[in-house]
Amino acid sequence: MSTAAQSNSMHVGVQGIGTTRQELQFLVRHGVRHMDAAVENTEQATLERHREAAAAEGVRLEMIHINLPRSIPLALEPQRDADLDAVCRIVENAGRAGIRGLNYNFCILPHQRTESTPGRGGSSYSTFDLARFDNDTLSEAGRVDRDEAFARILHFLQRVVPVAEEYKVQLAAHLNDPPAPVLKGVERWNYPVFEGLKRFVGLVDSSFHGFNFCCGTCAEGLEDPGTELYPIVRYFAARGKIFNIHFRNIRGGLHRFQEVWPDEGDIDMFRLAQTLHEAGYPYMLMPDHAPHHADDVPPPGLSGRVRQAWAFQFGYIIAMIQAVRAMG
Repeated sequence: MSTAAQSNSMHVGVQGIGTTRQELQFLVRHGVRHMDAAVENTEQATLERHREAAAAEGVRLEMIHINLPRSIPLALEPQRDADLDAVCRIVENAGRAGIRGLNYNFCILPHQRTESTPGRGGSSYSTFDLARFDNDTLSEAGRVDRDEAFARILHFLQRVVPVAEEYKVQLAAHLNDPPAPVLKGVERWNYPVFEGLKRFVGLVDSSFHGFNFCCGTCAEGLEDPGTELYPIVRYFAARGKIFNIHFRNIRGGLHRFQEVWPDEGDIDMFRLAQTLHEAGYPYMLMPDHAPHHADDVPPPGLSGRVRQAWAFQFGYIIAMIQAVRAMG
């Protein structure tokens, strides 16, 4: 299938890697021609330079990650307004540079984990176990209930979505990781998972407002991911609310899980790919939170992300896509 045809149906992608020739050829060797690039700044000229560098090696730069200043999820005035203006400028720059979308996290409480646990072949798995988690100590956010969390998200969206619509840039929100009723005094906005995600997409009516949908994170908030995940994914994909997919697996579920290799977790990854295909999802499926190993030392010129795991995951994702296409 041609690259042009692939861009209209789901395809393998990557995040967190730059656009040096060495990095891009690493991707192309493994069949990856779509990316969310790591960039040094979000000026229009910088984004155009990265997009052109990728294109020269046959890779399409579709998205970038942006980090929201802490003033925005913490609602710290007057800094929040100034930082929202800065985010709007990033959206404008991305649109002018031909970037399809921006992946972001709206985290009042950041990503939480407990100690990693051993995995196959000497690898280690990122792990969360509520029984081993200090859930009594509050974070810098203090106590925040779910309604307040959604009020802060709405404040952000009302400022930024009109700019995204003007410049045709998709805003793709990652789920808070992990979903849980309350962590360190903060009620997670994406719990209960299905209810929280529906509430999130309903805050504003825009085709440019949706998810960087991490299948692993969604599964982490479910009692039985092996049965509950697929209808949730189908619901949002069929409504055009998923702009990017983190295609990863876990073992476990709500309050206790490991992030494992894609072929050994509780999620049927073929069924997940089939669900996305049937719902008409047209964008990237990419690795995320790969297992680590002590030998994962990148060669000169590559960023310090996991390479052994990525190579395996790229091939796995490509095989899943080919399999579901073959079934029609």
